Amino acid sequence: MKISQSLREVAVSEAVLTSIGFKYDRRFMLLKVKQGDDGSETLQNMHVPHFPEMSLFLTNIVFPTEDNNGKIIVTYRPPRVEDNHDPRIKTLEVPLEPDVRGLEKSTVTIHQSPTTGYHMGSKYSNWFSQCFGYKVVLVYLGPHWRRVLGSFPPGKSQAHCEKVTPLIPTRSVAVLALLSLLLNVIGEPIGQRDIGSLILLSLLTTAAATLLALGVNRYGSGGGKRKDERITFADTAPYLVISEKSVDDVTARLAGDEEMDLTKSRPNIVISGAETAFEEDFWAELTVKDHVRLLLTANCIRCQSLNVDYTTGKMGTGESGTIFKKLMKDRRVDKGARFSPVFGRYSFLDQSSENASIRVGDEVVVSRRVEERTTYDWPGLTN
Repeated sequence: MKISQSLREVAVSEAVLTSIGFKYDRRFMLLKVKQGDDGSETLQNMHVPHFPEMSLFLTNIVFPTEDNNGKIIVTYRPPRVEDNHDPRIKTLEVPLEPDVRGLEKSTVTIHQSPTTGYHMGSKYSNWFSQCFGYKVVLVYLGPHWRRVLGSFPPGKSQAHCEKVTPLIPTRSVAVLALLSLLLNVIGEPIGQRDIGSLILLSLLTTAAATLLALGVNRYGSGGGKRKDERITFADTAPYLVISEKSVDDVTARLAGDEEMDLTKSRPNIVISGAETAFEEDFWAELTVKDHVRLLLTANCIRCQSLNVDYTTGKMGTGESGTIFKKLMKDRRVDKGARFSPVFGRYSFLDQSSENASIRVGDEVVVSRRVEERTTYDWPGLTN
């Protein structure tokens, strides 16, 4: 779980699914204050590939109870500081659901999809500014949301508006879904998908694939038309799915003993037990616990965030700084994003599964596939 798109992750054992993402996920964002020559100030979205120092902020979440309203604990740990009692380590508590009455508002636009954010005030912004060494503002989403654009919504996706191939029942797909819930306090760049910081839950099991008769526009339930999709401060979709098999494939490309840190790919659902690396390119639907349906609609195209070194808050050197380049060799497989590698699939929750909960160990089945990869189509982001 992330409090922001580009801060570090929080691991949880159970998560509540909603149409706009995991509950409490990606409700905060950091914006850099830029001063013009005339003294005017503008706000710039902060994303980890452009501000790798964001990876030095760790997060934890205290869920609401009868005795408290819940909070996010942010810890700033400077590079190479290992002593937990070092005075350079700083912490900040942020209310999970702040009182927004009287707070200043700003328009926040992520990938051409705008929304409104509330300035959390000087207490919070000054703390982050001191850690970063430059002026930033912390904003909270509140009750607002952003529209999902392009062909990403299930109702417009090739994977759900066209016929797809049923799975062969005899082919067993072992599925282990890792849920990453990230409460992001910062905006996320294209390609990371979704702040940062992911909470990894590992849902381990072997599941037999189910044969479904597939028709057209099978993205809703009850035959009703699906409402316009909404998202928070997430990148372009509420959920991002990758497989551990694909992570292992990236590790195999690295020299020496280095391993791919799957949190750098910023998923919030990780599947274990896939037979081949990157087979998620062709997944159209996942079924969790026999009744929770996740609709996969678009490929996740990647950026330089894969190269960030979380221990230094800078771009990695050596093998850790070459992951993006290595994927460029053979993972430019989306016709809508010819100059970006693909790693993972964006997903939405079927409307019949609203407020369902999933946890580590739940059974997951790849219940539908597409014969051809979908084409990335988000206005202004194709290349």
